[in-house]
Amino acid sequence: MFTGLSAFPLTPMNEDRIDEASYVRLVSRLVEAGVDSIGALGSTGSYAYLTRSERAHLAKLTVEHAERTPVMVSIGSLRTKHVLELAEDAQNAGVSAVLLAPLSYQVLSETEVFELYNVVTSNLSVPLCVYDNPGTNHFAFSDELHARIAHLPNVCSIKIPGVHSSPTEAKSRVERLRALIPAHVTIGVSGDASAATGLNAGCEVWYSVIGGLFPEAALAITRAAQRGDTDEAERLSAQLAPLWKLFLRGGGSLRVVAAAAELLCLASEPCLPQPLKSAEGRVRADLQHLLETLELK
Repeated sequence: MFTGLSAFPLTPMNEDRIDEASYVRLVSRLVEAGVDSIGALGSTGSYAYLTRSERAHLAKLTVEHAERTPVMVSIGSLRTKHVLELAEDAQNAGVSAVLLAPLSYQVLSETEVFELYNVVTSNLSVPLCVYDNPGTNHFAFSDELHARIAHLPNVCSIKIPGVHSSPTEAKSRVERLRALIPAHVTIGVSGDASAATGLNAGCEVWYSVIGGLFPEAALAITRAAQRGDTDEAERLSAQLAPLWKLFLRGGGSLRVVAAAAELLCLASEPCLPQPLKSAEGRVRADLQHLLETLELK
């Protein structure tokens, strides 16, 4: 399941409840589009803002409505004890894999992060994807740490940050990491703006924000890269360049994608947990125009 397009849907919610009907509708759209896997309760899914019981329920709900599409669920939490509890809940829900980021309030050391993965992978019966996202988690993995963790049991993929815009630099970065990790561990790119470049550089999977809302657009880029049509993958990505720019202007991909879901009536407003807000003002107006221009729906 750690190849192709892994689509990360929003978890629409307000301060009173999770909007389960909208969430199921988003999951069903992914299944119908034919994504390769669903990354439920990732950063786009606001997992860090949910209780254990909410996360367990949503894991079950995702598996129930994903049909035959593999589901990966985030188990990140501040304490190892809680990560293990979330891992148990996810496995009981029938997920195909789990995603783990090193969350912290105090800055973690490499020794502490390795021990987190060492303990968790020893207590898993499903594969694990390592979530490397220094922009959100404020921890930067070294290649040496990735290599140590990649040799632990059940580790099957690494979700790296966006790659360099230069195809040569991107390929070099992927090859450096590939040389250090086992062959069965795939490398997945995140950072949607650089996804085409990352896939063309040798990443086997795209862990995608826009894939969770616009799976057809993300699949077109992914499939082009998979069949070796690098120019087409880059061309399709370039068509979405105005959206990538809005991600920067709008305070990140989550806020912009949430606003898009609201504008398209795929989620009720508001759809993010407070104090987060979807993109507002000029960014929201430009997004409305962009959705119409690019025919994203």
